[in-house]
Amino acid sequence: MKYALIAIVVIIVLIILYIGSTYNSLVKKKNSVEEAFSTMDVYLKKRWDLIPNIVSTVKGYAKHEAETLEKVISARNGRYQDLTDDEKVAVNSELSKGLASINVVAEQYPDLKANENFLNLQNQLNRTEEDIANARKFYNAVVKSYNNTIEMFPSNIVAGMFNFAKKQMFVVENTVQRENVKVEF
Repeated sequence: MKYALIAIVVIIVLIILYIGSTYNSLVKKKNSVEEAFSTMDVYLKKRWDLIPNIVSTVKGYAKHEAETLEKVISARNGRYQDLTDDEKVAVNSELSKGLASINVVAEQYPDLKANENFLNLQNQLNRTEEDIANARKFYNAVVKSYNNTIEMFPSNIVAGMFNFAKKQMFVVENTVQRENVKVEF
């Protein structure tokens, strides 16, 4: 009887240690996801801030391409900091499409392609797009690790007990967005 009681206490202690360890692991992974999103968010905000400069430069050359420019402006309207993380992902998907369209418009205007201000903005945008792609890869890797932990047995039991929710990957949705946003001159 004494050994059975000791065995039960040892099992209970092991279960408590497992739950505590798994909980701490989940918190660490959740914080890593939030950190990775924050890093990516810096680059998304940088691109967000570059867009008005690019659009105003292109507008001077491509007045009759107003529809393309309006799509980019409408996707960018609003205050970036007021958006939720999911809204930021959705809006930036739309911006990627719009920026690809601006690059097509720019190809049609030789004077614009030679404009030093436009070239500088394009170079900044290209570097920012590369940074976004790298940050997106890191973010998605961290999200994958987190999601695996909360979905796999037995850690899924602890995740369910403490309401850890699955996170969304930052996915590029269509082939236009999958292409690198760049202009070659």
